[in-house]
Amino acid sequence: MRSLSDTLERLARFRTRFRTGKRDDVTAATSTLSRLQRIGPNPGALQAWYHVPVGLTDAPALVVVLHGCTQNAAGYDHASGWSKLAEDFGFAVLYPEQVHANNPNLCFNWFNLSDIRRSEGEVQSIRQMVDAMIADHGIDHRRVYITGLSAGGAMANAALCAYPEIFAGGAIIAGLPYAAATSVPEAFDRMRGHGIPNADSLQKRLSGASPHSGPWPTISVWHGTNDRTVAQANANAIIAQWSGAHGVPSSPSSAETVDGHKRLVWRDRSGRDAIELYLIEGMSHGTPLDVASGYGHTAPYMLDAGVSSTLHTARFWGLTPSLQRRRERADYVKSTRSAQAASRSQPGRPREIQAVIERALRSAGLIR
Repeated sequence: MRSLSDTLERLARFRTRFRTGKRDDVTAATSTLSRLQRIGPNPGALQAWYHVPVGLTDAPALVVVLHGCTQNAAGYDHASGWSKLAEDFGFAVLYPEQVHANNPNLCFNWFNLSDIRRSEGEVQSIRQMVDAMIADHGIDHRRVYITGLSAGGAMANAALCAYPEIFAGGAIIAGLPYAAATSVPEAFDRMRGHGIPNADSLQKRLSGASPHSGPWPTISVWHGTNDRTVAQANANAIIAQWSGAHGVPSSPSSAETVDGHKRLVWRDRSGRDAIELYLIEGMSHGTPLDVASGYGHTAPYMLDAGVSSTLHTARFWGLTPSLQRRRERADYVKSTRSAQAASRSQPGRPREIQAVIERALRSAGLIR
């Protein structure tokens, strides 16, 4: 256990960086995100942003994305490529966002019990945001997923544990186990791999987080082997925490190399890939990207590792069925936007505009 003075010194350094403007946050020149206005009681006092591509089919999927410390929604979206992927494959993206009043470093408070317990705090706010998106945009409640980096990854894990009936799957990037820490000093210790509860204790914390009895969300874990901010022991602990719920063996069912990095898989009794772990060789603390894929841009804690966690996670969830779907989606969006632009520029010609819209839909194969 680190001393209290050591912890206070670390906090002082973080706060000084914010007062002097020396932050490592991700910024974006242009944001495509819209503000989510209707959240509900919002006990965690979070903000939220979202992106819903033009012309989504009925009952689209939703991906909830949680940024890391010192980051914001727009910056993480720009760097991770989630909205671009959503445009190409037709799903919605929701970005809960931390505010300075809750945490001066813009970290989600994954180490506060009052923020991670079911029906309380920040995790309840995230649940209410999901409910608002389902109501406002016709989201398929069976296809809601969540991911996050670092403190956002730990809070994503908290949401998965508190509301496993809400999420079909989750991806935890450089994150930590649920309820592994209950104070700031414990949080620093856990991040460095000290005092992490054993597997039995972690599984009890998961099973006690909700009355849910299954089926359980699939779990994807990503971690750099050179991460000096959040020790790799936390990735192993997350696997151990979820292995009991999924009833998978302690050893992985298979191992393979994906884009030059190790992927381990644990299959449940039905043969489904229930848990996966990507170990990104040589990567430090951050979200792994493959900039050459067209999804994502490098920034602080957004690292070009030659493997896209955004793209592979979406594939794991079944959101990117084929490249053909991507091309069809792009053609449809282009046609629909052209029709909308024509409608706005020529309001006095409704029949001709209707014909433009019909041609756009026909070219996209949506009507005959």
